[in-house]
Amino acid sequence: MRISSLTPADQNWVRQKIVESWGAEFVAVHGTIYHPAELPGFAVREASEIVGLLTYLFANKACEIVTIDAWREGLGIGTALLEAVKEAALCEGCHRLWLVTTNDNTHAFRFYQKRGFVITAIHLHAVEKDRLLKPQIPLLGNDGIPIRDEIEMEMWL
Repeated sequence: MRISSLTPADQNWVRQKIVESWGAEFVAVHGTIYHPAELPGFAVREASEIVGLLTYLFANKACEIVTIDAWREGLGIGTALLEAVKEAALCEGCHRLWLVTTNDNTHAFRFYQKRGFVITAIHLHAVEKDRLLKPQIPLLGNDGIPIRDEIEMEMWL
C-alpha cells in the first residue's frame, strides 16, 4: 500500500472516481459545491490499483476533509488517509481537522470516533439545501435511513 499526494495529472481519474462514488463530479455539503478533482488530496495505491482517495481544503487554520473513500474495507486505507491529511494539516499550521457526514452514515460515526473525532454539531434538515445544489443526493441512505441532517465532526490538532 502506497500513499501519495494528488497531482494535476491525477485530475481525470479523481473526477471519474468521484462520479462513481458520489454520483456527480462535484459534492454539495453545508450549502457549498466542491469539485474534488480540483482540490489537494491523497491517493492510496496497491500495485497499480487505486484503493483509496481523500480530498481536503485549508481555510482559517482548519482543514476540512471534503471526500474520503476506501474501496477496500478493513485494510487500514481510511486510517492511512486520515494520518496523511492530519500531517498535512499540521504542516500548514492548522489547529482543527473537520468533516461533515450525513445522519444515515452510522459506519462513519464509528470510524471517525475511534480515531479521535467528536461530534460538534448537528445541522437538522441541511441536506434539503444541498439537494437544491445537487439533486443526485438520494432520499434514502445506508440501511434505508432517510438522509436529512448533516453531522459535523472534528479533531483538534
